[in-house]
Amino acid sequence: MSSMPVYGGIERTSTVVIGTGLSGLAVASELQRRGVGAIVVDGLDLLGAGNPANTSSLQRCDAADAATRQERNEILRHLRNYAASHHLDVRNNVRALQLDHLDADGRLDFHGTGHPAQQWAVSTPNGVLYADHLVLTRCAHSQLRRMLAELGVAAGQNLMAAMHALGMYLVGVGELITPTPKEVLRQAKLVGQAISAKVHPEGMPSLLSAGLALPA
Repeated sequence: MSSMPVYGGIERTSTVVIGTGLSGLAVASELQRRGVGAIVVDGLDLLGAGNPANTSSLQRCDAADAATRQERNEILRHLRNYAASHHLDVRNNVRALQLDHLDADGRLDFHGTGHPAQQWAVSTPNGVLYADHLVLTRCAHSQLRRMLAELGVAAGQNLMAAMHALGMYLVGVGELITPTPKEVLRQAKLVGQAISAKVHPEGMPSLLSAGLALPA
């Protein structure tokens, strides 16, 4: 699904997905099947992973056994083919530089479109992406709490509830270890369902007939 046209470096879309790997492609594919527009960008630096000291916790999947790596690579190949054939808006060379949550007074409704004011602004070298929903990948829970605190959000005990209230979701993130490829796909499906239910409150449209065929 394509985004709104660019106006002076500003784009609107339903969802911005940060992370162009397996997790990002999985949720973008799920959203596309449900008729939800998304833009996928790279940008681990946004989550504080530009510091080498922080990258080890985000790379533990590299130490997985050979069978898991093979499964991951096979699923990633299918996802990339799906993204290409269905023209998903995946911007591998565009990094998210800054993330801002807009409160009710600061939300924008561009050009009198009548669309609900959007609550996330993701700055990139090419401009700003405004979206209702934000999906993060490859981010530790400690990083999330720090990020939310910097945004002025008190997460409390229920981190996920605090995030979902802001239209923020996680895919490819586990409590202690990196999820398996199949767990990533499960998370992507759940997030796709949750966002689609908000985008289409009157009822989800039928999934596109050309579904994503993944290896068993």
